[in-house]
Amino acid sequence: MAGTTGSATGEAASDNQTNEQTVTALRKTYEEIMSRTPEHSPQPSLERMAYVLDLLGHPEQSFKVVQVTGTNGKGSTSRLTEALIRAYGLRTGLYTSPHLEKITERIAIDGQDLSDEQFIEIYDEVKDFIALTDKHFLANGGERMSFFEVLTTMAIWAFADAPIDIAIVEVGMGGRWDATNVLDAAAAIIGPIDKDHMQWLGDTVEKIATEKAGIIKPGSTVIVGPQKKKSIEDIIANKAHDTENTVLLRDGKELQVVSRTPAVGGQIATLRTPNGEYQDVPIKMFGEHQAHNALAALAACETVLPVNGALDGDLVAEAFSTVQIPGRIEVIRHSPTIILDGAHNPHAAEHLVDAINENFAFKELVGVVSMMADKQVETVLGDLEPLLSKIVVTQNSYTDRVMPAEELAKIARDVFGEDRVYVEPLMPNALQKAVDLVDAGDETGLGYGYGVLVTGSFITVGDARMLLKPRQNKDLLKPKAERALSDD
Repeated sequence: MAGTTGSATGEAASDNQTNEQTVTALRKTYEEIMSRTPEHSPQPSLERMAYVLDLLGHPEQSFKVVQVTGTNGKGSTSRLTEALIRAYGLRTGLYTSPHLEKITERIAIDGQDLSDEQFIEIYDEVKDFIALTDKHFLANGGERMSFFEVLTTMAIWAFADAPIDIAIVEVGMGGRWDATNVLDAAAAIIGPIDKDHMQWLGDTVEKIATEKAGIIKPGSTVIVGPQKKKSIEDIIANKAHDTENTVLLRDGKELQVVSRTPAVGGQIATLRTPNGEYQDVPIKMFGEHQAHNALAALAACETVLPVNGALDGDLVAEAFSTVQIPGRIEVIRHSPTIILDGAHNPHAAEHLVDAINENFAFKELVGVVSMMADKQVETVLGDLEPLLSKIVVTQNSYTDRVMPAEELAKIARDVFGEDRVYVEPLMPNALQKAVDLVDAGDETGLGYGYGVLVTGSFITVGDARMLLKPRQNKDLLKPKAERALSDD
């Protein structure tokens, strides 16, 4: 017995040591990648990506690609597409951004994020090729590979190494010069386009649309989400018509959301493509925009899956009903209800407000908001104002770009009025303040009809999510009566 106990203790100590070594190695890898030009400062060139892939032997040619761009909805559309392809038994690779909590979230194989060990291994396998690329371009007056270019290289290598059948790849920013655009997509999804990243993509939606239409390649099927302006549709359609052997499928024309009904935990929608009608498809996400994202995903899957005609309706329903996406109208706690959503531009804020009004009946909803200084802060706050009874402004952990809480508060006071704005620079304090404000109006102590909305940035949502996830077992956000007992 004593020997067994000693052995178990030794094994536990060894496991702990291994875990610590892995955490240290992952941190070192992350720091090396983060030392490069950040993803919010894109470098308009595909030369570095083309060079490194040539050194690697062109791993990107070993799988089909679905590429997804647009101002909002890329992550949801990508995950819906991946789930349906995997439901057909094909191996998938998924590349998304940004991450909420951990960089390994960005690359997934068969629906599973890379483990810490896999992420480290993939980086170790490509880093010498990245170093050679850096050396070549620095010697010729150029720049090193950027943060996003390195991650994109890692994703492509991981997909080829797996190996996968189809990669679903989310564009980082824009399209034409994005690192992912070294890929030739069989299906190119262009979601709704609005103003965002204007300092890099252009100051009009037409200029932004031109950049995003850059993912259209010869032989691709171009799937276009609903657009606010006909000029955007025309830019995309003209690019598709001018590109050899493309097929154009547009939401509202060749593609349709026939009907949709809000339901518990999401909605039920009937979707139509040129291949057929898919009735009563369960979508486990809130908001009309998610039905249109599902329609785009469905059209992409019809393009890349080895199926003639319509897909199996039961498989479509099964796949879409399982997709839940962190940080997109995610209900993470109850009593009071806590919702996390990464809305960081006016277009996303509008969809968020519409979805909450459609699916929830809050008597009082308090916002916890932190935004990046380079965003359309006043406009986003204006969109949120009718929804929120009060707002707690705070600062997320992205110190280089985040708007200081006091500066955000000045803008918020102009939008909400002095008496509705509270300032808590630290996220834990901001969350607690929001809960306290909600509790003050909840005489029942049950939390029904009272909620907290955390929004403004995916970094903001990620910070809050790390504090709020059930495994943390925090006292924060227990039901009011229970917290009162524990405080005694």
